[in-house]
Amino acid sequence: METDCTHHDSAAPEAETGETAPESAPMPLPPGTRLLHIGPHKTGTTSIQSALFAAKDAMAGHGVDFPAHSRHPMEAALAVCARPGMMGDAKPTERHWQRLVDAVHATGRRTSVVSSEFFADAPDDEAIARIVDDLGRGQGRDQGRVHVLVTLRPLAKIMPSQWQQYVQNGLRMGYEDWLEHMLRKAPYEKPNPSFWRRHRHDRLVERWVRVVGAENVTVVVVDDRDRDGLMRTFESLLGLPDGLLVPVPDTANRSLTLAETEMLRKLNMEFRGNGLPEEVYSRMVRGGAVMHMKNACRPAPDDARITTPRWALEAAADIGAEMAGRIAAMGVRVLGDPALLSVVPSVASAEESASPRIDPEVAAHALYGALAVAAATPAYPPASVRSVHQTSSKELVRVLGHRVLKRLKRA
Repeated sequence: METDCTHHDSAAPEAETGETAPESAPMPLPPGTRLLHIGPHKTGTTSIQSALFAAKDAMAGHGVDFPAHSRHPMEAALAVCARPGMMGDAKPTERHWQRLVDAVHATGRRTSVVSSEFFADAPDDEAIARIVDDLGRGQGRDQGRVHVLVTLRPLAKIMPSQWQQYVQNGLRMGYEDWLEHMLRKAPYEKPNPSFWRRHRHDRLVERWVRVVGAENVTVVVVDDRDRDGLMRTFESLLGLPDGLLVPVPDTANRSLTLAETEMLRKLNMEFRGNGLPEEVYSRMVRGGAVMHMKNACRPAPDDARITTPRWALEAAADIGAEMAGRIAAMGVRVLGDPALLSVVPSVASAEESASPRIDPEVAAHALYGALAVAAATPAYPPASVRSVHQTSSKELVRVLGHRVLKRLKRA
């Protein structure tokens, strides 16, 4: 199954050093605009969503509404884009989308902002047109007020973070093998067809321009050297005071280290090999082991990093240069430096990392997280009459998985 998720890449910049040149703030969008931030993934989406949600009351005092009922209206975006959601989770429904649409319409003629990286997964022009029409539908001057915002980062920064995120949702393929498939094996769709749907950024921008027009699209190239730059850009576009949006610490959304990712990848192989139900993975692995490990463990400075081989960095830079050129020719407003999309990180960042070794404390926290989920559910049903010693290990694992699933459903 293809894997997807939504959290912020915390990797530090790899290539550039020094101070960024000051840029003049972009002009605010017209009052009453419905700003739709579509990501894509790994471009600072979680950080900006958290900041917007935390400041929603303060923004309202300046005429800007954040109509979503949570930090990230993921279910609404998944529903309208006909996406299945996370492995083992319930499929989002039309009800999720309609709730968001109603909340946006309730803002009336006030400026509002909606952000979800899953809007970048809209499958075709018809789906994009529906999103824009539903959010922008209104009477007279209220009609057609949607402005699309796309945030971009270099592929060299996105690839390792996106791979470990796919692993958090069941992927079993190692990083270098995954890079081979994404960059060298046409049509570059296996094992994750969503990757290039999201991260062929020129085609992503082009799809939305076809529906809303170039004048209604802004592209922001995120500069990792300027940690608060994206916050300031949103403030300027929304007409908010400088400094209103501030980062919100969230350990649950940190990226996994190489050792943590490899431990989880090996677990994914065992999980798939024994045919356990996907609902068990959602609750006990992703919601239990991984979540507790993220919250309880802070990566050490000397932890092995997910490093990208030189050939892949160069390939990503070539693609980035091509994407930047095509976007520039579309007539959309571009904020930031498009040249960042084609920078090849320094040789030092491409060196082979140390062998990943999981810290016993990290492994213990992961195991505890799974056990905590199990302990929070009702007791297992009575054991089978057949002796455990008469049952194969593979069958035992399968039976255990089904029993856990039954407990979760009863809970």
